[in-house]
Order: sequence, then structure tokens, then C-alpha cells
Amino acid sequence: MTVAGTAATAPVAIRDLTVAYREQPVLWDVDLTLPEGKLIAIVGPNGAGKSTLIKAIMHLVPRTSGTISIFGKPYEQQRRLVGYVPQRGSVDWDFPTNALDVVQMGMYGKLGWVRRPGKRERETALACLEQVGMTAFANRQISQLSGGQQQRVFLARALAQDAQIYLLDEPFAGVDATTERAIIEVLRDLRSRGKTLIAVHHDLESLREYFDWLVVMNVRIIAAGPLETTLNAENLHAAYGGKILTLGAIGQPQLVGAE
Repeated sequence: MTVAGTAATAPVAIRDLTVAYREQPVLWDVDLTLPEGKLIAIVGPNGAGKSTLIKAIMHLVPRTSGTISIFGKPYEQQRRLVGYVPQRGSVDWDFPTNALDVVQMGMYGKLGWVRRPGKRERETALACLEQVGMTAFANRQISQLSGGQQQRVFLARALAQDAQIYLLDEPFAGVDATTERAIIEVLRDLRSRGKTLIAVHHDLESLREYFDWLVVMNVRIIAAGPLETTLNAENLHAAYGGKILTLGAIGQPQLVGAE
């Protein structure tokens, strides 16, 4: 749908992607090339395929057709370059482990499943917990943490991977304002280091504050590009359909009615 560098050099390049569940298309004929070193939001209504797009990049859902490349190569060859923060609701928080162990799991891709984490990995994990403000909870069972704390731990796990691309599925959903500010500061720091961050996002009003690149979708890609050219009433209305969208006095999108 849009060009942001060439497919051979782009962090993520998707061509002719279709994903269907029980013959019902969830993603349809998606073409998308995402730029490096940006904070990218994916927005659209419920059922638009946003989370499916993230999962398709990592080959977690079967494709009906299409290709996906990571810096010009198949995901299987580049999986160590990709960090993932899933939706908090998709995680079994009753699994008997503590926050430090969860973060160390982010390094298994480099260690392999046979070698156990050692002193160096423990120090790295603690540093990642410190970065998200969770050092004091390192030995706390994850089931005993609040929703915002759990989200920070999973962000720390992604940091421990030391990836080039971070895929985040609604990282701000259901967290308190303090956690939201902590998360966005971490994401901005990663962007300053040239990392590419791709987040499914639902709060239209925070787009201008948090992101610099935008993908608007509803099964198909409606628009993709820099925020200042892509965030407009026309694109949002095309995505959200039955909602009447306006741009407020400060240029913020607002859902103000429905059919």
C-alpha cells in the first residue's frame, strides 16, 4: 500500500497477504512496507485484523497467500531480530514463575533450550526490569502482580531479547497512567537507538503524542505513512465506517457518534 524503503532493506515488508479463518478473510490482499527507526501504530475497529497482522508477521497464524520478509529475509531466518509483547489477556498468569524468570525467557532464543541462563543473563534481566521500574518485584510471582506490573514484565522480557523490531499487541490496554507513561518512555528510548516499534493501538486521542508513523486498516490497508499525512478524518472514517469521526480543535481524532 505504501513504500517506506525497499522490501530488501525494510524491517517488515508484506506482499499480497491474505489470512482467513474458516474461509472468512481476516486480512485481505495486504501490501505494506514499514520504515526503520519509527514508532508505528496500527489502528482500526474491532475485528479489523490488527492483532492478526502482528501474528502473521511472526508466522503464528496460517496464511492463505502472500509473503512476509524481515530485513529482506524470511522470518525463520530473522526471528532473533524480533521481540514480541502479546496482549496481556492472552497470557496464562497462573503459570508458577517469578518476574525475573519471565524476563530471562526472552534470552532463550540466543541461549537455546538446553543451556540455562547464567550470571550474565541474570544481570541482563535485572537491568531490563530496572528499565521498566520493576526491580523490586524480581522475585514476585507473576500471578501476584497487578495488570500494569505484568505488562511491564513482558516489556522487560522483550527488552532482554535485544531485538531490532518490537511487535506490541495493545501494550497500553488496561494499564494505569503511571505504567502507560513508563512504557512510552521505554519505547521512545528504543526508537532513539534505531529500533523499529510496531504497536496495535486503540486510543486515537494519544496517536499524535506517542507515534510518528501510522497504519490505518480494516481487513485491508486503508492508509499507511507518516502520522502528519495519514491521520485525517477521511482515512479514519474509511476504517471505522459507522462511526462519525471529526478532528477536534487540537487536531485530535474523536469518535462522536454512530449509526
